[in-house]
Amino acid sequence: MTTQSELAPRYLVNFHPKRTSHRFADVLIIGGGLAGLRAALAVDRSLDVVVVTKGKLQQSNSQYAQGGIAGVFDPDDKIEWHVRDTIAAGGNLCDPQIVEMVVSQAPERIRELIELGTEFDREQPGEEELVLGREGGHSHNRIIHARGDATGEEIMRAVIQRIQDLPNITVIEDAFTLDLLTHDGSCQGAIIHEAGKNVLIWAKQTVLCTGGAGQLFRETTNPDVATSDGHAMAYRAGVELRDMEFMQFHPTVLYIAGSSRSLITEAVRGEGAYLLDINGERFMSEYDERLELAPRDVVSQAIVTQMEKTHSANVFLSLKHLDAEHIRKRFPGIRKAVAEFGFDITCDPIPVRPGAHYMIGGISIDRVGRTSLPGLWAAGEATCSGLH
Repeated sequence: MTTQSELAPRYLVNFHPKRTSHRFADVLIIGGGLAGLRAALAVDRSLDVVVVTKGKLQQSNSQYAQGGIAGVFDPDDKIEWHVRDTIAAGGNLCDPQIVEMVVSQAPERIRELIELGTEFDREQPGEEELVLGREGGHSHNRIIHARGDATGEEIMRAVIQRIQDLPNITVIEDAFTLDLLTHDGSCQGAIIHEAGKNVLIWAKQTVLCTGGAGQLFRETTNPDVATSDGHAMAYRAGVELRDMEFMQFHPTVLYIAGSSRSLITEAVRGEGAYLLDINGERFMSEYDERLELAPRDVVSQAIVTQMEKTHSANVFLSLKHLDAEHIRKRFPGIRKAVAEFGFDITCDPIPVRPGAHYMIGGISIDRVGRTSLPGLWAAGEATCSGLH
């Protein structure tokens, strides 16, 4: 567990009276991904909410999420099995009470997203039954997705539209949050830099939803905005952080030397894709009995070990043994992404290697999102709740 000492350096901002202004809000939310926007929707409509994001609303990790959301919808599945799988995938380090709370509420939260307008994939158009897939660490099919492999984009489309319809929510884009405002041991808002000037936003309650830290690593699936700003400003304000050594690496990132990295969703392995080494050998049986559907940390470590054994820069994902038409329909975004490099996902081995994906540690919160600093709350990837 990591905390800031009272002697840690504070962030200093030089204020020029003509380039500094003040604003007031009931609730200030820093971060425009799904966690931030969902927090904004939860605030009473009579209160004034300001959402600040350093880019555009479409530039968060949430927007680029491919695979889907886990929830127990299959009549043959059980909440306790989902809890068990989650704790096992977390190496028995998870907080069982937090896991049970989140897993139990997952179906209801997913239904809320549907009510907000999210169109998840159905078994048949117009029917109620959701398509359920599987990913690593899960013993049953419980991953729902949208538009094949564009789940995050579809959820964000629906949520952003709802946000724009609410007059009590103001979104400030392209505004960098410099630091939290603190006074008398509580958070009072934040200092942002917008359109060439500093703005002090004074708020009764502040929520940090600033996302992850993927851009701290060379190999990453994260967009440019994932630079751990929220962790840094929380630390400077004396907020408790924990488990900062835990960064989840996604096993399968498209690896083309000299190009940017693209995520190949875990759902591809959930559909039955094989991992092959440079010699064309399927190798996961050497590392785990769950093969390609072992948890991400197991598969990532296995890939790195196999790369070292074979003196290669990557391994390969192969789907050529699967139904080609189903793969084209199921993964349209990935099919397009690999086609730009001359690969056909239905028959060509796709070069992949692990990349930094999801920040497991972060701002320490309790079961309702409270941090150690009064007046400051946090949600999403910026936090550490014990779930993971």
